Amino acid sequence: MGQPVPEGPTILIVDDEPQIRRFLRIALVSQGFVVLEASGGAQGLELAAMESPQLIILDLGLPDMDGQEVLVQLREWSRVPVLVLSVRSQERQKVLALERGANDYVTKPFGIGELVARVRVLLRDQPEALPMQATYCCKDLEIDGLRRQVTVGGQIIHLSRKEFALLWTLAQHQSLVVTHQQLLRAVWGEQSQDDVHYLRIFVGHLRRKLGDDPTSPRYIATELGVGYRLLPDR
Repeated sequence: MGQPVPEGPTILIVDDEPQIRRFLRIALVSQGFVVLEASGGAQGLELAAMESPQLIILDLGLPDMDGQEVLVQLREWSRVPVLVLSVRSQERQKVLALERGANDYVTKPFGIGELVARVRVLLRDQPEALPMQATYCCKDLEIDGLRRQVTVGGQIIHLSRKEFALLWTLAQHQSLVVTHQQLLRAVWGEQSQDDVHYLRIFVGHLRRKLGDDPTSPRYIATELGVGYRLLPDR
C-alpha cells in the first residue's frame, strides 16, 4: 500500500535553500500538512494567490526580492498568517517584519519541534475564512488579486494600495457584511479600528473611482451602522 496523502492545512514554504525546504517538507508532511514550495519571492506571491495556503513560512534572504518586500506586497491583499524563518537575528529586522504584517518570527538555526508548535498556534488562532480566489467579479467590476488590478467594463481603474486592499477585503467576503472594525484592522491595523469616520470618507473616494452611486449601488452596499459588503455577481 502507498503512503497516505496528507489532508491537513496547506503550508507554503518560501525559501531559496533546497535543503531547508526539504527538511521543512519532511517534517511538516509527517505532521499531516500539505506543503507547497517556492524558491523566490515572486513565485511565492504567485502561489499564495493561486493556491490559497493556510500559512506561509517566509525566508527574508531571497534571490529575487527581499522577504520584507514580499510581506508588504502580500499584505496588500491577503491576511494569511506568515511565520518568518530567517538568519537575520537583529531586533530591528524582527520589529520591521512584525510591523509589516508577519505573525511570528523564528531565527535560524531552529528546532523543528518549536517551529511546528508555532505553526499550530498560528493556524489555531485564525478565524474561519472563505476560500481564497485569484479574481473576483461583481457585474462589470473585476478584481485581480494576483496582478493587483481593477477594471470596470474592461477599463483599468487606478487605485492606491490602501484602496485596493479595502476592495480586496470586501471581495474575499463577497455578499457578506464586513464590519467597520474588520475593514479598519485589515487595511490600517489594530491601532485604527475605531476610525470609522475616516473609513467612510475613504469608501466614498473608492466609490467615485469605480463610478458607484451610494444611493443605488452596483458594487459596494452600505449596511448602516455596521459596515459594507461587495454585492453578488448578478
